[in-house]
Amino acid sequence: MRFGQVAQTMMSNSASATPASRKITHILLSCSNQVVGPVYSPARPQVYLIPPMKPRASLSPIRALLAVAMLGLLSACGTRPPSMTTSSATAPVVRACPPAQACPACQACPGGVPAAVLPPPAPADPLQRIDWSELPGWGEDDHARAWPALRESCNAIARQPQWQATCEAARALGDAPTAALVRRFLEAHLEPWAIVNPDGTREGLITGYYEPLIRGSRTRSERYPWPVHGVPSDMLTVDFGNLYPDLKNLRLRGRIVGNKVVPYWTRADIERMQDRAPAPTLLWASDPIDLFFLQVQGSGRVELPDGTKVRIGYADQNGHPYQSIGRWLVAQGELPIEKASMEGIKTWAHANPQRLSEMLNTNPSYVFFRELPARGGGPIGALGVPLTDERSIAVDPRTVPLGAPVYLSTTWPLSDRPLQRLMFAQDTGGAIKGAVRADFFWGFGSEAGVQAGRMRQQGQLWVLLPRSSRP
Repeated sequence: MRFGQVAQTMMSNSASATPASRKITHILLSCSNQVVGPVYSPARPQVYLIPPMKPRASLSPIRALLAVAMLGLLSACGTRPPSMTTSSATAPVVRACPPAQACPACQACPGGVPAAVLPPPAPADPLQRIDWSELPGWGEDDHARAWPALRESCNAIARQPQWQATCEAARALGDAPTAALVRRFLEAHLEPWAIVNPDGTREGLITGYYEPLIRGSRTRSERYPWPVHGVPSDMLTVDFGNLYPDLKNLRLRGRIVGNKVVPYWTRADIERMQDRAPAPTLLWASDPIDLFFLQVQGSGRVELPDGTKVRIGYADQNGHPYQSIGRWLVAQGELPIEKASMEGIKTWAHANPQRLSEMLNTNPSYVFFRELPARGGGPIGALGVPLTDERSIAVDPRTVPLGAPVYLSTTWPLSDRPLQRLMFAQDTGGAIKGAVRADFFWGFGSEAGVQAGRMRQQGQLWVLLPRSSRP
């Protein structure tokens, strides 16, 4: 179609335009000053717009042509070019442009907006200062009965600067001061500090131990087939405290294979080797379960066939972590948890001899002993002094300094009756790990063993430190 025909068609339709379209035509013509290319619109003929011309009275139809063409251009607005179609209509239909599509909103995160990731809270201070009046039962304890244990601790720690003045003052009080005098002495020289777990709680597990008596011999026989080993000659010990003071309580054990240091033999390995193990045999025991619990206690006495008694004590350990055989029996469904005591375990072991090795070897830890000279008093603890019945405890030395007085508040075994008294941190143990954690030494013999085997209580601990040395 040539321009003259287009113009004629458009002019013929402009005469019938409504007043509104005429107004739009006027506005568009007054603003247009560009050449616009071909416009494609559905149901409309192809239209070419021409440049505006200088207004004349005889050109009003052309203005109408331009107005209608511009309206056709606007009606083609959209998000994509429409397809070109042919229509039988002789004039384009004027329509308003559709509103622009809004940008779609972002999808919400599933589960809502995640909370900000915060760093874990700092662990609580392991020691917190308190007043003497906050110690439960402090005034009811017979402090004089703890005096021998205090004197034993001073034999080991008196040379430490923070304890020197306190131990000198203790020596000046003599061997047997009254309970009231001991209490005044403690309150004058020491301060109580609550021991706190990393999570801020103040309660922990309190268990018991004792010095057992087992039967044995210095020679192997059918009656005494189980070796009591001393420290192996091939076991290496790496003490990190010599290089890193913060790791003074960390020691690793191993053995050399080629040019490497590997973990030392497990309990299962040592039991399999028997007397072929690279460790001296001190004695031979009559019962493997009694020997096992002797290792758990860490020290004990062995009654020989002639009636004499030999005292043996902890010398070292193979470096493997302690695993509870009582917990294993509960997990296996062999014992209910309330019967997983030393007595209950011994009863199960004697009733199931075919599974004895399986049970014992679930604990890879193995204790080596040394023979101690015959003497009175309790066994020698990790502090290097004799333990005092019901006044010595084993602790984790990473929190509680060995030798320090510790006030204990717990309950008697299988009871709610309070057990609150002054104790002394004079021993350690492979299973005694954590801030509020202690092992109560009950003494020697079967009755002490009964109490120790039953004790699994919750309790609190306070360490008493010299006023001159704050942690």
